[in-house]
Amino acid sequence: METLSGLLSWGKGELEAASIAEYELDAWLLLSFVTGVDKAKYLSDREMDVSDKEARRYKEWILKRAERVPLQQLTGWQAFMGLVFEVDANVLIPRQDTEILVEQTLRRMKERAQVSVLDLCTGSGCVIISLAHYHGSLGGRQRVRAVGTDISEKALRIARKNAVRNGVEVSFLRGDLFEAVEGRFDLIVSNPPYIPTSVIEALEPEVRDYEPRIALDGKEDGLYFYRKITEQAADYLEAGGYLLYEIGCDQGKAVASILRENGYDEIEIYQDLAGLDRVCLGKKREE
Repeated sequence: METLSGLLSWGKGELEAASIAEYELDAWLLLSFVTGVDKAKYLSDREMDVSDKEARRYKEWILKRAERVPLQQLTGWQAFMGLVFEVDANVLIPRQDTEILVEQTLRRMKERAQVSVLDLCTGSGCVIISLAHYHGSLGGRQRVRAVGTDISEKALRIARKNAVRNGVEVSFLRGDLFEAVEGRFDLIVSNPPYIPTSVIEALEPEVRDYEPRIALDGKEDGLYFYRKITEQAADYLEAGGYLLYEIGCDQGKAVASILRENGYDEIEIYQDLAGLDRVCLGKKREE
């Protein structure tokens, strides 16, 4: 029989040989997920036997991770904003940087007791679900009208599961950006595809080969969706409402210009924890 320590040592070796940057962490996370053993249990009984079934599963996953299959697609979940989200190959894996977008949106939601929010390119639903969860309810009434759209029905299936998992009410609509949307919203938020087409092949294999290309490709200069959304958003955004974007680290000035050219004021850019531009927002002028 295999032991915990023996499997972990083997897993580390395989991932290190495959040049996985965080090979030690990934080997441990997969072992913990497969066996259900936490760090305390491992340290107290590292020579504990592992069943043949669990050992086989662990080895299969290690070999897949060595092929650069993302860790989250193996386990099927990712933590985001303190919540848990199901993920697969049809959605982008939620990233910590995107939490900046959620935090800045929540700040502006707090200005209103009742608020409506639209999330374009929703993917796993992590943004709109987090907004609905943390804005909460007041006096038994739902405080948020939350809507998410995506062109991919496969992505929306995951998003709907995630809304149920996290106990929030979100309407998910299939369509290209505003195609299926009706009415106006206090806030429109989006983490659209923003990587220039020519850059995609240079991305790390986990992203380039395993995450959905449709959710990455921002066309020639990476700004296509910012232009298209900003041009159309006026018809769906209340006067004085906010349009908020996640952006690439070198896109702040360009996206700010797009907002300004389309009649937005109070334009701001916020940085992520690494000090890189990550969120750009503007306020629609009062009519």
